Amino acid sequence: MDLHCHTSWSPDSLSPPEAVARVAAERGLTHLAITDHGRIEGALAAREAAPDGLTIIVGEEIRSREGDLIGLFIERPIPAGLSAAETAAAVHEQGGLVGLAHPFDRFRGSLLAGRDGPALLDAFAPLLDYVETFNARVPLGRANDRAAEWAARHGLPGAAVSDAHSLLEVGVAYLILGGPIGDASALKAALPSGSMVTSHASFAVRAITPLARLIQRLRHPERFRSEAS
Repeated sequence: MDLHCHTSWSPDSLSPPEAVARVAAERGLTHLAITDHGRIEGALAAREAAPDGLTIIVGEEIRSREGDLIGLFIERPIPAGLSAAETAAAVHEQGGLVGLAHPFDRFRGSLLAGRDGPALLDAFAPLLDYVETFNARVPLGRANDRAAEWAARHGLPGAAVSDAHSLLEVGVAYLILGGPIGDASALKAALPSGSMVTSHASFAVRAITPLARLIQRLRHPERFRSEAS
């Protein structure tokens, strides 16, 4: 199970949703969360195209005022620009789960950003359902270690995710869970007993992202003009 993956409906990915679903199934994943930036169209398209044996979880990577969060099992996109607490509440109102994305990666939208980041993160812990304790795109390994330590300190389950922005990255890191996972409550119950398979995305693969962002903005200026990346 990979709980963080992007398609071409994100402004920094060129991967068609149908291809993402196909590759995930070919690599043995049984569940894949599509979490495009600010959108769910890619997740819906991937769900429609998913082959037998692959469950697509409709999700979103949401830019709150304080940093990035993951919403899983949602039916409607959550707007950017809400506070982190408001964002979490909006996901939970839809019956979804809230994940903390790459919390100690200072190169991306972390809730640690700013002078009050550490205190904010601690105060936000009760609103979370899980933490990305291994994100394959985090360039510095210590950031993942700190995320795991923080999650353990707050009694939150961890997840390994690919954060794939290209087909090469799909499933490079993932979570193994027991039992059927059909909805948000089943996933939340299974997360504490999960085991992680971890591998970092290569620097060369991560370097594709800026090029993808430029191409997407040239291809779809109307779609991504106001999107946060």
